[in-house]
Amino acid sequence: MIRLLVSVFFISVVLSCQAQRKDKLVLGAEQLTDIAQRLKGKRVGLVVNNTALVGKTHLADTLQSLGVNLVKIFGPEHGFRGDAADGELVKDSIDHKTGVLVVSLYGKNKKPTPTQLKDVDVLVFDIQDVGARFYTYISTLHYVLEACAENGKKLIVLDRPNPNASYVDGPILQPELKSFVGMHPIPITHGMTIGEYALMINGEGWLEGGVRCELEIVKMKHWKHDDEYSLPVKPSPNLPNDQAVRLYPSICLFEGTNISLGRGTQMPFLVLGSPELKDMPFTFTPIPIKGMSLEPPLKNKLCYGMDLREVNVERKVDLKYVLTFYKMYPDKEHFFTKYFDTLAGTTELKQQIKDGLTEDQIRVSWQAGLTEFKTKRSKYLLYP
Repeated sequence: MIRLLVSVFFISVVLSCQAQRKDKLVLGAEQLTDIAQRLKGKRVGLVVNNTALVGKTHLADTLQSLGVNLVKIFGPEHGFRGDAADGELVKDSIDHKTGVLVVSLYGKNKKPTPTQLKDVDVLVFDIQDVGARFYTYISTLHYVLEACAENGKKLIVLDRPNPNASYVDGPILQPELKSFVGMHPIPITHGMTIGEYALMINGEGWLEGGVRCELEIVKMKHWKHDDEYSLPVKPSPNLPNDQAVRLYPSICLFEGTNISLGRGTQMPFLVLGSPELKDMPFTFTPIPIKGMSLEPPLKNKLCYGMDLREVNVERKVDLKYVLTFYKMYPDKEHFFTKYFDTLAGTTELKQQIKDGLTEDQIRVSWQAGLTEFKTKRSKYLLYP
């Protein structure tokens, strides 16, 4: 009897381990046999940054080691290796590891030109997104899709999880506020992977002139929209950890105010403060930090405010922070900057805050737009 129980226990453990292995997340970039087959005999360009990892090795290095003909690398904001500070100019260069030309897609050259694509047959896009409309890597995706469509090039997107994919929330972007931090009529959090979002941009005719790109997605295996996902590396210099990534859709609105959100500290998107709020107990002083923020707002000024490093982050665009700081800020006439409407994607939110509306009242005004967007979004979802 004891032997039978031991045997049953052993079998259950083995089956459990097999189930765990079967259900292990497999990223698009980890499906190397499939990717190598798609790229066989092609001149390949990559659109990547430091998040394009296969294990601990960069995709560029991995593909080159597999004999893929890598001819060009395109790097977005913060550069190909992800070490450029916020807003820092990134110049074209030769990558020291691969020997391949790296073309910057930030600054004046946000879209690959016909000349830059002339010696490329196919582009591969592999950048970690965090699921917020104002995260500029999805704007880079738009321009890459557009350039490929206009120049007859195929784009292959290697899909990765969206760590904020479990909810769709926020006001829908108004067309007149279109910018590099908001290009399409979507809410602040879109709840899609980078692959799903590429399908939506392409399928909704959002590219210039309604052109369509020849697009392929290398899907992930064993992932769902409500799965928790811890990023293996910082997705950009000022998102240092999972807590900052979770807070980002709510805290980024402070970029359009005179409140510091911690740029110039080791806690960006994790603290909030201002020299004007001396009654608040937490303090920090923004200073220039190479590779993160060279000219942080409120540089060298002691700021009083709030520490968010241990707060529970709700799955929504949480307005309580901006409402609280607006209420406490003594000079309300200068709380907002012109950039706030651009980030919010609407002129209404700022006015609603000024008018004293509650968060619940503001959220009601989003619902019709969110319902319409979710219906549109459903056509492009690749995962449950």
